Amino acid sequence: MRKISVANGIAWVEIPEADLRILCGCPPDSVKHLMRKGLIAPEEKSGVVCETGPNAILLADVSLAGQRFANLAEFPVLQMLYRQGMMLPGHPNNTGRKPLLIGVQEEVRAQAEYIFRGNYGLASVEELIDAGVRPEDAQEMMRVKRRFAFERIRKTEDLLDLRIVADEPVELRHGAVVCRRGVNRYEFRYGDERVAVDINLAPGQEYQAPYQLGFHRPRREYFAVIHSGEGDGWDANQPCMASILTFQGRIYLIDAGPNLLDSLAALGIGVSEVEGIFHTHAHDDHFAGLAVLMRSDHRIQYYAAPYVRRSAMEKVCALTGMPREDVGRYLDIRDLRCGEYNDIEGLEVMPVYSPHPVETTVLFFRALWEDGYKTYAHLADLSSLDALQSMQSDDPTTSGLSSAWLHRARQTYLTPADVKKIDVGGGMIHGRAEDFRADRSRRIVLSHTALPLTDSQKEVGDSAAFGVTDTLIPAGQDYTKSAAFGHMRQYFPDAPAHELRMLLNCPVESFSPGTIAIHAGEANRSIFFVLSGIMELIQTERGINNKLTAGAMAGEISGLLGTESRGTFRAVSYVNALRISASLYAEFLRRNGALEETRRDMRLRAFLQETWLFGDFVSCPVKNRIGRAMREIRVPGGQFLRSAGEPELFLLREGAAEIMASGKTVERLGPGGFFGTEAVLFGEHRLLAARTTEESTLLVIPAAQLDGIPSVRWKLRETLERRRRLVGPEFGSA
Repeated sequence: MRKISVANGIAWVEIPEADLRILCGCPPDSVKHLMRKGLIAPEEKSGVVCETGPNAILLADVSLAGQRFANLAEFPVLQMLYRQGMMLPGHPNNTGRKPLLIGVQEEVRAQAEYIFRGNYGLASVEELIDAGVRPEDAQEMMRVKRRFAFERIRKTEDLLDLRIVADEPVELRHGAVVCRRGVNRYEFRYGDERVAVDINLAPGQEYQAPYQLGFHRPRREYFAVIHSGEGDGWDANQPCMASILTFQGRIYLIDAGPNLLDSLAALGIGVSEVEGIFHTHAHDDHFAGLAVLMRSDHRIQYYAAPYVRRSAMEKVCALTGMPREDVGRYLDIRDLRCGEYNDIEGLEVMPVYSPHPVETTVLFFRALWEDGYKTYAHLADLSSLDALQSMQSDDPTTSGLSSAWLHRARQTYLTPADVKKIDVGGGMIHGRAEDFRADRSRRIVLSHTALPLTDSQKEVGDSAAFGVTDTLIPAGQDYTKSAAFGHMRQYFPDAPAHELRMLLNCPVESFSPGTIAIHAGEANRSIFFVLSGIMELIQTERGINNKLTAGAMAGEISGLLGTESRGTFRAVSYVNALRISASLYAEFLRRNGALEETRRDMRLRAFLQETWLFGDFVSCPVKNRIGRAMREIRVPGGQFLRSAGEPELFLLREGAAEIMASGKTVERLGPGGFFGTEAVLFGEHRLLAARTTEESTLLVIPAAQLDGIPSVRWKLRETLERRRRLVGPEFGSA
């Protein structure tokens, strides 16, 4: 037996005698990590070119970890079935033996549904109609799906061998056995050999990106395209195809691939700065980053055609176990009308159906300027015109693409734009650069490929490095200052505008990535108001590393009180921040009658900032609101904690407590720990109880105060799922 540590939360176990190669843990881009380690590599077998790789996947016990999706088996499964050839007719690796999907029951079943949706999206005419598609169009879309699916919509169980692991050892193959030893801890046995695997993330760890992006500082233009990904799901060297639009200073994403947080950090963009996302389709290389967007301190706007939205939400619900109606607590869902321009505060967007195995649209954007509209077209996951031509059939009783829909697709693809980004990945379900030789667009960017561009492709279009910007309409102003005024207004809603402008007139200081703005123990005389980029607050002795983005203040408490800073504030990305002298800030507060209130609020806010639950990506105004709504109680040891009326969250400020289930201690809590997740999420205590183990001080927060903070709700779900798994796998997900 052989075990290799691949990356955070990913291990590899190989049992050659049992013909087992097990990918343990499959967080975002796990396939690319295997490529980096040489565990997936090209090979030739019986004259057929294919790849090596795993033939079994061990899932994590919990669906959420590090505030991301912990189990994303779609691309590992595709790699096994197609790139290794395990389901291709006549392929030497197609032995009739199905790959294994291993894990606790809830996660295996959830992954089976999620993989099914990743393969097919909405899988019936009825589901398409329910998503708002006209019946005649739904029939045509299903004809296309069946052709891409080789005439058969297959259940995940037809493709994979599902192995449920509970309390007893489970045989995998040829005498190889797996045993579950705890949450995300397993033991593999073969003969007298034993190998232990722990795919938990250590405290402070997150899943890693397989590539390094460096740091960039693109200017916030009036209307521009920042190229934030040109690879595909198999490119281990760069992010998947994506773009970022800036319009009038606002930031919109086009698609959300794996490791989105790393891409945003490299560009100096905090999650809280993102206004919205435009979604083309729900394959993982365009979908996996939605978890990041669901953990902001406000609901980010989600724009898609209704059938794309429905397809994506089915995958989200499969992965998280949440009901469909709950997704609206995390994203501000806004459907787009297809085939026409939708006006979004001056930015116009038109989605147009594109034939693909799952519901997909290409997107056209435009904004009005002096000589007419400036346009950007984003054509992700195309099918080549040759592939579509081979599918042409006007017989409504067979699978395929009607001649009318083929003509419409060709016209859509070749619609000219000032800048057009196209998928040139090739094959049956991706595009071909040569189809665009006659395209009259001013600039064509070739994307969605892991291969070097050929000379033929280079004659058609350009390539774009990560962080390159195409400016369609330049900015005549600095949008960061106007955004800062909005953040200041949230802080101080009653302060006169001229007083806020006084603060905004303070000098702007730029910090390079890795630069310390305030050292721990420093009596700082300046307070930094973050305009753009990401800072981190570090308190090593307490295990704290929390992120601050636009609208946050660094050093406010120590600066205002004249004390030493309790932590180090350090730039993660390029950061622009107002340097406000502590004396000026104190005078501003005094003049506006807010000095004493701010001093009182900031102590509570400082405690919230230092907790895992509220420290990351929760703005200071939101923490202020929570601080004003919560109450402090003193509780003797041995007292059970339970909401008296409306659901509440208990946050431990001092003392200790324990989480219990059926009289058994599940988890011990110290300062910053919390209880009441079930009450906040479901309105009642279902399984878990909590009691203090010594005299303790607790902050009690009404559940209603947390309803509009997606990042907090996401962490509550993650915590509840982990605690339930500690009780036992049979209790399911949150």
